[in-house]
Amino acid sequence: MMHRSSSQARLSPGSDTEDMTTVLAPRLAYFAGVARTEHVTRAAQEMNVPQSTLSRAMVRLEQDLGVDLFARHGRTVSLTPAGRTFLASVERALAEIGRAAEEVRADADPATGKVAFGFLHTLGAETVPGLLQAFRADHPRVRFSLVQNYGEAMLERLRAGELDLCLTSPVPDAPDLVARRLDEQKLRLVVPADHRLATRRRIRLAEAADETFVTLEPGYGMRRITDDLCQEAGFKPRIAFEGEEAETLRGLVAAGLGVALLPPPAVPRPGVVELTVTAPRAVREIGVAWLAGRPDTPPVAAFKKFLLSKRGSLLPA
Repeated sequence: MMHRSSSQARLSPGSDTEDMTTVLAPRLAYFAGVARTEHVTRAAQEMNVPQSTLSRAMVRLEQDLGVDLFARHGRTVSLTPAGRTFLASVERALAEIGRAAEEVRADADPATGKVAFGFLHTLGAETVPGLLQAFRADHPRVRFSLVQNYGEAMLERLRAGELDLCLTSPVPDAPDLVARRLDEQKLRLVVPADHRLATRRRIRLAEAADETFVTLEPGYGMRRITDDLCQEAGFKPRIAFEGEEAETLRGLVAAGLGVALLPPPAVPRPGVVELTVTAPRAVREIGVAWLAGRPDTPPVAAFKKFLLSKRGSLLPA
């Protein structure tokens, strides 16, 4: 066995885990190779590295750990009890690294890779399924991780690297994001079926100034649009209920609990009447956003190109 003097450098028990990892990580594959063959020369040949490099790496590894990992027997070596314990953990770590490498390669594969795609709840019933169906006609094996959320939450996940692309509204304007307008969607004033305005087909929003509104919570794009449109119409909406999902708001309207500005439903909802707003111009813009400066994998680049080709035709007429 090797014996070390107190002057030899080693990591103390109090060293940071991050520092330990930085020191040890480059030598772990070398250690596993030597441990597997129990022969430095043979391991060096198999890993295509100079034997001297491998020998020095093993000595430095033992010095840094302050533990003998090998017992030397001429040109062969055998693991000490500490070496066997260390090898078990090293093999698990290397296997995990291998799995991670395979996963990221698979996600970037042009034919079978993955796209993490976020979108608004109100686009989930018709718009997004139709987009995915059309895209997969030419890219049948590309996989998708789908996230439905409100706009600000999706932009946070975009910035955190959890999403590649997202469909959102309003179209964001931020220096760290790239956003492109794709389409716009008309908004309607939704009223109960027995409401005084239910016999109308069109309405100026100012005519609803005295109504009680149900809206999405602050932070939702539709809430911001509702507040802005009401302000443009000359009033601040009196809000009775705040929710998280457009169809829930339609249910509240059907129950007579207020009126709401909403995009058209995927399926007509009984108990409500949807009025065209003639003034102010009541629309919401839908756009696609991604993080500026982040390179795209081939499947993400293909889906981004597809979405941009849908400008003006993203939503049903």
